[in-house]
Amino acid sequence: MSPSAGSSALWALALGTTLAGVAGAFTLHVDGAPHVAQAQVYDRDGCGGANRSPALTWSAPPAGTRSLAITMFDPDAPGHGWWHWIVADLPASLRALPANAGQADGGSLPAGAFQGRNDFGAIGYGGPCPPPGDPPHHYVITVWALRAAQLPVDRGANGATIEAALRRDAIASAHTEITYGRPHPGR
Repeated sequence: MSPSAGSSALWALALGTTLAGVAGAFTLHVDGAPHVAQAQVYDRDGCGGANRSPALTWSAPPAGTRSLAITMFDPDAPGHGWWHWIVADLPASLRALPANAGQADGGSLPAGAFQGRNDFGAIGYGGPCPPPGDPPHHYVITVWALRAAQLPVDRGANGATIEAALRRDAIASAHTEITYGRPHPGR
């Protein structure tokens, strides 16, 4: 994690480790981890990917879970990090999301789920797109087990707003880290 990582990223990593350990074997699997497939890379700003969210699977959340949420955060981005994907109000019984579930229209998300606004300014998934030549960035994908059936936030809220609600409502979380870097131009 870079020194520029915001407190949000540090908290998310600490929560994932602490609460997952307390709650038992709540785990998350990201297809292709620990690397990012080209299909998952952002499709603008010279990144050349297909902007498809990865397929995710997770184990049963702890007792008392009433809903789930998914976040993807880059703590290595300048400033306070970068929100790439936020999904909330997923049913507690759900155990997977297929690849490309993060499309803007949310077509493959369960009824009632919603996606927040990523730091690209769009609703839905926004894949990795670090500056060329930077060391590879780390992307923390987290599944959150929540006490509430619905998060008390506006649909389309940004990642920081939704994270604050997740923090207040989390029973447990599980995370996986994936990495991606763009080569320096001309190399």
